[in-house]
Amino acid sequence: MTNRITACRFGVIMLRIFWWTTLAATIGLILSLVTMLAYGWPAAWGEAWPVWAAALAGVMLIESIIFWIGIITVYVTSVQLGLKIRVIGILCGWIPIANLIALNLIIRTVGEEVRFETAKERLDRSRAGARICATRYPVLLVHGVFFRDTQALNYWGRVPAELQRNGATIYYGEHQSAASVPDAARELTARIRHIVETTGCGKVNVIAHSKGGLDMRYAIARCGAAPYVASLTTINTPHRGCGFADYLLTNIPASAQSKVAATYNAAASRLGDAHPDFMAAVHDLTQAGCARLNAEIGDWDQLNGRWQWESAGGMTAAPAPSASPVPRTSPFTGIVCQSVGSKLAHATTGKFPLNFTYPLVKWFDGPNDGLVAQPSFPWGERFIWLEPNGVRGISHADMIDLNRENIPGFDVREFYVQIVAALKQRGL
Repeated sequence: MTNRITACRFGVIMLRIFWWTTLAATIGLILSLVTMLAYGWPAAWGEAWPVWAAALAGVMLIESIIFWIGIITVYVTSVQLGLKIRVIGILCGWIPIANLIALNLIIRTVGEEVRFETAKERLDRSRAGARICATRYPVLLVHGVFFRDTQALNYWGRVPAELQRNGATIYYGEHQSAASVPDAARELTARIRHIVETTGCGKVNVIAHSKGGLDMRYAIARCGAAPYVASLTTINTPHRGCGFADYLLTNIPASAQSKVAATYNAAASRLGDAHPDFMAAVHDLTQAGCARLNAEIGDWDQLNGRWQWESAGGMTAAPAPSASPVPRTSPFTGIVCQSVGSKLAHATTGKFPLNFTYPLVKWFDGPNDGLVAQPSFPWGERFIWLEPNGVRGISHADMIDLNRENIPGFDVREFYVQIVAALKQRGL
């Protein structure tokens, strides 16, 4: 058990003690007041009021100590409380009855976190010896647009640590945050060659999110990365673009676009990007931009003609376009290629700004993850469609654990463990 979860559990126990004792004391006080009103104030109480006052003060002091130890502990150590519940707790803390309701919400949230993380800890310990993610080739994680790989805030959330705990060797793309697909592809190719040359690993298993999937496809097809890539798994990548992006670029005035681009490029330069290009990155994410890219490097249905479609409800056959099998000259020959896509159920279940973009993308493109629609996800010999039961769904950000949130019905860390474990089983 990690120290954090042990502390969370201790905090929950303290808050449960406070909640029940406060509830009991409140009920007792009400009953006492009713009794006094019904039968009058007993003379003995009047004579012993200093004792009663001291006892009441002692109880309040003990209750206060228990509460503050518990609340500070869970506020400091819990990941799942989030900003919203923390604010609710602070605002309701001074309102009678509402404070107990808010406290119960905090206890339930952190208690579920303790239960979930405890089960996960037991699972990892039980399979530690198997090292199910110890693939033949190391794993390269490739981020999407408008983010960078930093030590301060890992783009992939808790996923890398979980993979490493199960035996994986992890590297990062370390390319700049915003660039055209060809420029990013060249950066990634250089990064892959550096990893291979310095470690002697031979190849890498690439897992790429969002635009990173387009970057890697271009790197393999046009930049010479193919000999060094054993597999490519794209996560929520817009392989056929985002219609919503086309709409925005068509309707937002060019002057406004230029201002946004200039502001972003200036900020990205200060953060380490050598040549940030906001507009080039955005244009390559449109349906028109992806159509140009697919014409240049080949889309999977043009190369293969069919793929497996795996969903939460089982495996079904996806519609197979009429096309010839992968030609022997294809740069993807010998590379295991697969893709993943997910569905966000409602706008209200997505974090900002996905709660805003979801209905717009749905209007233009249909079921989506808040940014990318379902028809744009499939690519490669296998497509995994994630649509868990419940009202929440899985957003574009959830797929990289950006918010570090435990989602009912979907364990993002375990999902990646199984993806990598399957690569190991294939000898990759």
